[in-house]
Amino acid sequence: MAVIFERTNGLTEKPFHYCPGCTHGVIHRLVGEVLEELGVLGETIGVAPVGCSVLAYDYFNCDMHEAAHGRAPAVATGIKRVFPDKVVFTYQGDGDLASIGTAEIIHVAHRAEKITTIFVNNAIYGMTGGQMAPTTLIGQKATTAPYGRDAGATGRPLKVSEMLATIDGAVFVERVAVNTPANIRKAKKAIKKAFEVQLSGEGFGIVEILSTCPTNWGLTPTESLKWLEENMMPYYPLGNFRTPEEVK
Repeated sequence: MAVIFERTNGLTEKPFHYCPGCTHGVIHRLVGEVLEELGVLGETIGVAPVGCSVLAYDYFNCDMHEAAHGRAPAVATGIKRVFPDKVVFTYQGDGDLASIGTAEIIHVAHRAEKITTIFVNNAIYGMTGGQMAPTTLIGQKATTAPYGRDAGATGRPLKVSEMLATIDGAVFVERVAVNTPANIRKAKKAIKKAFEVQLSGEGFGIVEILSTCPTNWGLTPTESLKWLEENMMPYYPLGNFRTPEEVK
């Protein structure tokens, strides 16, 4: 019998711990598939964050390193500079990257570090109980914003991709989503391009991926996919913000 679909060698056989409907699992598979297709699994070192994906070292079938909260880009920088021939990536959520780790990601881009960042944006703190994140939308409720985020009190949601696209060292910046099969295919294409940019030594690459958090959003998995499309995409438009060709 022909095999139509099987587990990628880019992932281990460890079952995911994520909540039902969370799209971290989809994103993990895309990264694993890309690393396998590029033939670099044995030469890759990933850096796991603090957050829902803190156990990513159990799932990716490559060497992994755990970083303190927000410090994955700094750790990845050290790894890449010691092992310049390795493929190095960080896998980070919005609380890890866009809050405590904002300085790290900005300066990695500024220095044009030759690493790849997978940035998962679900507009909320997931692991710690649903607090407001820098990416939480205006009016969106959170445990620390029970009446919804107020721009006057907390400012507006941080657009990481648009911000990093202004930095010359960030040579590949794209925002994608994983809410539909078509968008999942586009997300994989962007992830692959980001790793190819690293392999060619052109500079820093980041893919922001709009993801769901049904548990903390208080929605079913199906409802959360619709909520992402109707609420997150208008504020965080999908598309490419920077390519190596624009930098040259």
